[in-house]
Amino acid sequence: MDFAHRDHLLATLHGLLATATLLLCLAAELTVFVLRRHAALYLFPVAAMLLLSRLIRRRRAGAAEEIGLVDFTCLKPPRRLRIPVAGLLEHFRLIGCFDAGSVDFMTKVIEASGMGEETYFPASLHRIPPSAAHADAIDEARALFFPALDDLFARTGVPPSAVGALVVNCSGFCPSPSLAAIIAARYRMREDLKSFNLSGMGCAAGVVGVDVARRVLLAHPDAVEYAVVVSAEIVTVGWYSGRDQGKLLLNCYFRTGCSAALLTTRGGAPGIKYRLASLTRTNAIANDRSYRSGYREEDEEGITGFTLGQGVGRMVSELLRAHLVTLGLSILPWREKLRYALALLRSSSRRRDGGGSKLARGGGVPLPDFRAAAEHFCLPSSGRPMIWRLGQGLGLGEREMEAALMTFHRFGNQSAASLWYQLAYLEAKGRVRRGDTVWQLGIGSGLKANSLVWERVAGNDGERELGPWADCIHKYPVTET
Repeated sequence: MDFAHRDHLLATLHGLLATATLLLCLAAELTVFVLRRHAALYLFPVAAMLLLSRLIRRRRAGAAEEIGLVDFTCLKPPRRLRIPVAGLLEHFRLIGCFDAGSVDFMTKVIEASGMGEETYFPASLHRIPPSAAHADAIDEARALFFPALDDLFARTGVPPSAVGALVVNCSGFCPSPSLAAIIAARYRMREDLKSFNLSGMGCAAGVVGVDVARRVLLAHPDAVEYAVVVSAEIVTVGWYSGRDQGKLLLNCYFRTGCSAALLTTRGGAPGIKYRLASLTRTNAIANDRSYRSGYREEDEEGITGFTLGQGVGRMVSELLRAHLVTLGLSILPWREKLRYALALLRSSSRRRDGGGSKLARGGGVPLPDFRAAAEHFCLPSSGRPMIWRLGQGLGLGEREMEAALMTFHRFGNQSAASLWYQLAYLEAKGRVRRGDTVWQLGIGSGLKANSLVWERVAGNDGERELGPWADCIHKYPVTET
């Protein structure tokens, strides 16, 4: 039976049952009135109706209060799209749009970033000169989305016709028809599909996509059983061919990649791999400096590129402090909350007395120990220096930062999809055991900081799911990063 027809029949059946219950209660009330029974008997049908209604609402809420991650997939691009560092730098020199100063700048950035020799560029950027036309971007989107989704549907056994909500996030490319429409047309999805296309949110969009899917699942528990969240960055349109060094960073860091995740409200049902334990979103968009910290604009030659504004590091630090306080209230155990409160009191006392130096983390304001709240961490993949700075600011060690460092080394930065490649790394290493929690932190333009915390609810201890790391996980971690 088609899923749309099944959902319509279920909704009709629920409506008929509700109507029958109401008629039964009215008949009971009328019977009491005709037989002239004691007035107190009028309360029984009303009380029964209210109790039944409450039980139905609680049952629906109980079924929908937990969001489950059935599974996820990460694309491994074909080997013909591989771009070794030496080949990339030679490519920069040959294509003719960069001067010597631009090539030297990108060389220094890439060599210091910790990127390896196995990252991928889309086919259009392998050409000389590179092609960044609209048709090239559409071809790249199809090459990203379709293999990742084919793998997801095959792994989970859930057909595309069962998907009631589709969320696609891609920061720099928003065509018409939308990316979500391209996917829905390819898989002949339902006519009542609730589709959403998110753009302009950077690396934090993956968490926003999960939040949108979560809200749709909770708002339509009977009609929408599954939601798919697709995260990718279309590198073709992010390519910058000018000479403004502030806009060349995307050429250095961003690479081809895509992830797809299947969510459901059946959080406790068999086959669910993770349960969504916490979702926290914080933004500083109303702050002008934060808003202008990262933006797309044309340079003096009229070439469009993405610029990181002045003081972006300071703005990110301020945003993270606010975000981590909110997140900590929901995920930290009580003993760590108490320890953190005492640390705040001591820090405040020292500042009043004028003694003591600034703490290493937070410029004098202590931060909680988040290792007490999560066993595994997925951080923004913005290159080795930024990963180290962020990880040390959070009080993490090298092992906690390993997934982010190795993902950037192997795949580069795939924007919002990078968090899923990191989770795939942890699974390929067999580290995520049942009962463990995984914290995914995304920071994007605006600025915004968003976090997901997942709890593993299925799987055997030490079980390895290799995913995109199948041919190389034995080589990691590498020491040269």
